Amino acid sequence: VHLVESGGGLVQAGGSLTLSCSASGGTFRDYAMGWFRQAPGKERLFVASISRYGAVTYYAGSAKGRSIISRDDAKNTVYLQMNSLELEDTAVYYCAAGLLGSSQAVGVLVRHYTYWGQGTRVAVSS
Repeated sequence: VHLVESGGGLVQAGGSLTLSCSASGGTFRDYAMGWFRQAPGKERLFVASISRYGAVTYYAGSAKGRSIISRDDAKNTVYLQMNSLELEDTAVYYCAAGLLGSSQAVGVLVRHYTYWGQGTRVAVSS
C-alpha cells in the first residue's frame, strides 16, 4: 500500500487545515487508518485513527475536540480536519495503514501500522 499525504502548509494560530492521504496498491477498505505527527527532535505521536468502514474513531487528547478524522473508501482517501490550530501543532504529519483484524479496531501505536506515507509539513505561526 502506497500512501501520499497532502494539504500541509503554513497557517496562523487559530486557523484550520485539512490533510488528505491517498492510498493505492491495496484494498483500502480493509485497513484501519491513522494520523501521527512528529515535531523536530521529538518522537512520532498518535493524533487520530479510524477503523475499517469508519465506524469507530479515536483521538489523542491533544486532538480531541479540535480534529476530525474521516475516510472515503470510494476515493481511497483518509482525511484529518484540524481546527483551532496551535503553535504546538507544528510538525510533520504522517498517515498510516494497518490491518487490525476487527472491523471496529483502531490503532494508537506506531507498531499497529504497517504502511506509512512520506509526511506533510504543518507549520503554525503566531
